[in-house]
Amino acid sequence: MALKIGSIASGKVQSVMPFGAFVSLPDNKSGLVHISEITNEYIENINDYIKVGETVSVKVLDIDKSGKISLSIKKAKVIEPETKKSTARVRPADIDWSGNSGKDLSFEDKLSKFKKDADEKMLALKRSHESKRSGGYRRGGSTY
Repeated sequence: MALKIGSIASGKVQSVMPFGAFVSLPDNKSGLVHISEITNEYIENINDYIKVGETVSVKVLDIDKSGKISLSIKKAKVIEPETKKSTARVRPADIDWSGNSGKDLSFEDKLSKFKKDADEKMLALKRSHESKRSGGYRRGGSTY
């Protein structure tokens, strides 16, 4: 199978460096997946996202005149958010601590609960915003 720009191939991760990973490809070729082409998320530690020996699908981005192959995992759409560590943080306020996941509620009850929760959150945001606006520095006609 000849590699072409834009083609998708399967390869095995040979080594992982701080800047990316080298992947062995068919026909005894290898290419580099730059750290920015592994996932759309910010990567603090590349080893949290890719391991030596792992088989990955890659998209060929470029093949330069010297034969260097640039690859992308994220453009081949192989990274599943639930299989890799996520850097997204969950705030305690975003967690439903009630223990009732709503499985036994009717649609109308779920909708009502959602609306009530949304109204409470909006009210809290408005209060927070107003408290920040009310004190201290004023724009415009002040003579500080």
